[in-house]
Amino acid sequence: MKLNKEIFTKAIIAGFFSAVTIGALTVLTYKTTLGLFIAASFGSSMVLLFGFPESPFAQPKNVFFGHLITALVGVFFVNFIPLPIYISIAGAVGIGIFLMIVLDIVHPPAGGNPIMVIIGSASFEYLINPIIFGCILILLIAIMVNKFLLKKNYPLKK
Repeated sequence: MKLNKEIFTKAIIAGFFSAVTIGALTVLTYKTTLGLFIAASFGSSMVLLFGFPESPFAQPKNVFFGHLITALVGVFFVNFIPLPIYISIAGAVGIGIFLMIVLDIVHPPAGGNPIMVIIGSASFEYLINPIIFGCILILLIAIMVNKFLLKKNYPLKK
């Protein structure tokens, strides 16, 4: 595989700003008393936000509401649907994906949220921290980096 300069530069930029963003969330989570700001699915969100910000899946509406709706589905299953875990996880992932597509808020990394939520038996509080506040922070950083620093058309105008 031949690695050209453009791809190498894109990879360096995406890797660097992904590390900065996840680092900020990690510091907030472990070095302050403000609560949980990081979710495993945010790592894969970085691929889209900094590697492919032009993707419809990387747009702020998709990132925020995709994470929120799939995490909400997981929390709903944990609290109100008493099924064996292997059925709950499968059902919650399927419903989360269905809702993202129907509501036009598809963000593929968010598809993993119901799995994390159900395995961790997360409460409704998980929707606030890390999902809502974490998404706000990653989106603020992505907008500042992509729009103002890298001069990209992000978020895309419809």
